[in-house]
Amino acid sequence: MRLKDKIIKKKITMGIIGLGYVGLPLAVRFASAGFDVTGIEINEGKVRKVNQGKSDVPDVREKEIQRLVSQGKLRATTRYETLKDLDVLIICVPTPLRKTKDPDISYIVQAVREIKKYLREEHVIVLESTTYPGTTRELVLPELESSGLKVGKDFFLAFSPERVDPGNSRYNIKNTPKVVGGITPECTEIVRLLYSQAIEEVIPVSSSEVAEMAKLLENTFRATNIALVNEMAIISDKLGVNVWEIIDAASTKPFGFMPFYPGPGSGGPCIPIDPRYLSWKLRTLDYNPRFIQLAEEINLSMASYVVEKIGQALNKLRKSINGSRILILGVAYKKNVGDIREAPALEVISGLLDKGANLVYNDPYVPKLNIEGKVLKSVSLKDNLLNQMDCVVIITDHSFYDFEWIVKNAKLVIDTRNATKNITDSTGKIIKI
Repeated sequence: MRLKDKIIKKKITMGIIGLGYVGLPLAVRFASAGFDVTGIEINEGKVRKVNQGKSDVPDVREKEIQRLVSQGKLRATTRYETLKDLDVLIICVPTPLRKTKDPDISYIVQAVREIKKYLREEHVIVLESTTYPGTTRELVLPELESSGLKVGKDFFLAFSPERVDPGNSRYNIKNTPKVVGGITPECTEIVRLLYSQAIEEVIPVSSSEVAEMAKLLENTFRATNIALVNEMAIISDKLGVNVWEIIDAASTKPFGFMPFYPGPGSGGPCIPIDPRYLSWKLRTLDYNPRFIQLAEEINLSMASYVVEKIGQALNKLRKSINGSRILILGVAYKKNVGDIREAPALEVISGLLDKGANLVYNDPYVPKLNIEGKVLKSVSLKDNLLNQMDCVVIITDHSFYDFEWIVKNAKLVIDTRNATKNITDSTGKIIKI
């Protein structure tokens, strides 16, 4: 049976390398579409959870995993030897930054070396991990072809950027368009056909580099626009006008404007990190991406700006940050998730602790934090706690927060998300960035 026929008839076996926020939802999607899927994950705890029908990714329902595991469509293992029995291998491993802010692609390198050991004819390999332009062709391809097999003839290689948006109830893997770019036209067609069996719309592009750049453009676009509106918040504050009202007014224009909103910074595994991958690549080509670097500088500075605003607000009450009782509401990088990767709250908390604040936080999604060696635990949100605080700072506007009740019981509220926009404040206790 030819490869394309096997894909259409779902007679191929699939392997997803990495079962995190990207890999697990993808594994569940392909298994739900009728494929036999094996997840390869070095974390034994994750493997055990999947095989027990449990999920540590909020967007993946445990009932769905339980159904797929019981049907034999989904399984997980720590053993790379399983690769020899799989036809399709999709790499969904982390690509963090080193302490030097350079890309750390060691997880990709490890996965590709393991794949090479078992590479055979008609293998399909897809890289989904976000990385710098050229990774698929310059790093992955030479390693695989050193086996003696040739791309586009013996095996097929492509890049397809993940577009996971944790907590998004409208868009998921199935209905979010998928971009695919292969090393050769035949690679693109094979991978396009593969994803089309599980995803509603697949967009082929001319090369893996285009697909890699598309992902970086998506998040660099967001990072730079967030930086612009963050600076507008600072400018508006100096001019004595309300940035949230300005954005609402500008948003009435039916063309040429897209609203972005200020906050304590930009967080998560994509927006603060992806532009750095592009910057790193461009520096190797002797080009200084000034616009991207300026956006990063502005976004990183917002945590310090929030700390400064807290200090100014407390000063008006004849208090200083030092010794003040401060409650942080929400520490995840975005609402309704428990992910703290690159979360602005961490920098705000660190800045307040450095200034001597008596600080506590509440976030049921994040029961414990480790800040500079100090362990903090989420406290229960009650009337008496709010009454005792000198200041309440809204960092993450989780949907379950009753902001009217919070404002009623707090002495001072610093709102970094415009969460209190519908609350009448006759006493002036609400301060917005």
